[in-house]
Amino acid sequence: MQNVKYEVKDDKLIIEIDLTKEFGPSKSGKTITVASTRGNQKIDGTDVVISLNLYKYPEKV
Repeated sequence: MQNVKYEVKDDKLIIEIDLTKEFGPSKSGKTITVASTRGNQKIDGTDVVISLNLYKYPEKV
């Protein structure tokens, strides 16, 4: 996972992502990756699967 931290607390999934980080352009080059689970990930201790991609559009110059 890139820039994704999570924990299960009281049957709730709490996700933490640092919005100041960037990991370069997406494959298409249209957006910049901020965070990703890099596909489906099982959440330990549950029967839940997470898939997450955060991205932003580059600033126009």
